[in-house]
Amino acid sequence: MRSRISLWLKALLFTFVAPGTVLGLVPGLLLSDGRGRVPGSLGILEVLALALAASGTALYSVCLATFLHVGQGTPAPIDPPTSLVAVGPYRYVRNPMYVAVAAIVAAEALLFRSPAMAAYGGILFAAFHAFVVLYEEPTLHSRFGESYDRYRSRVPRYLPRRARE
Repeated sequence: MRSRISLWLKALLFTFVAPGTVLGLVPGLLLSDGRGRVPGSLGILEVLALALAASGTALYSVCLATFLHVGQGTPAPIDPPTSLVAVGPYRYVRNPMYVAVAAIVAAEALLFRSPAMAAYGGILFAAFHAFVVLYEEPTLHSRFGESYDRYRSRVPRYLPRRARE
């Protein structure tokens, strides 16, 4: 069994490098030209943006904890979970971390009223989708076989389904 402290440190390093780059460094560069500005007053778009950012941050945090506690691994492809994670947010969608990051980028686009950030969000999500389809799904199939196939058949990639009655 891996050390909890070691897992947390690796997960925090991953979070700093990957989401930190995607959500901090790149938006900082895109918005550095001064075109993206937060309006002086708090309107409906700003409230929506803040709620979206808070929701995305909370979802990412729960996903990270779930990976560490249940999967005994990190989100980093070089240190993946040792077991299939299909609980918590992963009961509803297979890729909640990507949903969380996309929500935060959408929040940044709204908050800064930035078309460049909106375009970046679209490109980023397309890259996430390509990575999921071309790397993650085949890798998970090869690691977990039939259990992953059953999971994949009942849980959607990004948007939860309405409960069947």
